[in-house]
Amino acid sequence: MNGRTEWIAVDWGTSNLRVWGIDAAGAVTFANSSDKGMGKLERAAFPAALTEVLAGHVEPGADPYDVLISGMAGARQGWIEAPYIEAPADLDALLASAVRPEMPDPHLTPRILPGVCQRREGAEDVMRGEETQLLGLSALLEGFSGTVVMPGTHSKWVELDGRTVRRFATAMTGELFEVLKTHSVLRHSVGGDPADPERNEGFDAGLDTGLDRPEKLVSDLFRVRSGSLLSGRSQPWGAGYLSGLLIGAEIGGQRELASGGGEIPLIGSAALSALYARGFRRIGVATRVIDATDATLAGLKAARSLSAIQG
Repeated sequence: MNGRTEWIAVDWGTSNLRVWGIDAAGAVTFANSSDKGMGKLERAAFPAALTEVLAGHVEPGADPYDVLISGMAGARQGWIEAPYIEAPADLDALLASAVRPEMPDPHLTPRILPGVCQRREGAEDVMRGEETQLLGLSALLEGFSGTVVMPGTHSKWVELDGRTVRRFATAMTGELFEVLKTHSVLRHSVGGDPADPERNEGFDAGLDTGLDRPEKLVSDLFRVRSGSLLSGRSQPWGAGYLSGLLIGAEIGGQRELASGGGEIPLIGSAALSALYARGFRRIGVATRVIDATDATLAGLKAARSLSAIQG
């Protein structure tokens, strides 16, 4: 990580804040992070959090650094709201719709990119942060058009046409898994070592069930509990079954988007994306894993390059 920092890329999530210095050639000059995500900050605390995470990386005598921010800093509860652009959304318009929050530190000139919303009645939806990853995907897989899946706490299924988001849908799969294993009656039947072979067996069983009959998810969930009571299923098996069932039902419920033909990019962590890839293989769909950080950085760089073009 050498070279002079020209500008700063920021991914401000709900839980964490990540920053990268970028040089004139697009290389990373430094990287840092903190746990001061949007969910832990009052509005007035955002400038100090940004200054703190950049301490030691900003030259006091240099010209002000352009700071391009993606994610939850632009949420209504964040630093300053960056209003959504509406789908069908041209991702090249992200930079033009960025907002400039007040920043006491004169060495930093932040801009916050907007999210994307879908207002169609009956299909209302929002994303914030994922749109930057989609812009990055268009740079990493030049010319790609098709379905993109973004596994996570709130998974996104996106119909992407080049740099245009045609439509998208959110699945609360990750959050449901966490809530059910922690706060529901199922908590008594899930747990154990994630590396236990029985967890893998349970995952496969749940995946098949979810794929085959996603419409029966609310009934099949209780099998986690009844399986432990009546069939001696272990807690690792139950945890795997719950995970596989939810992921399988998500994929099974989106077969219209999944069966469009061609390889589906999965933007997310390697571990979670691998679980989704197993589900897609079962229905004969090829996937390619794109690291979420790589997509975020590529998207911020692409947005910044638009700044030079658009002036």
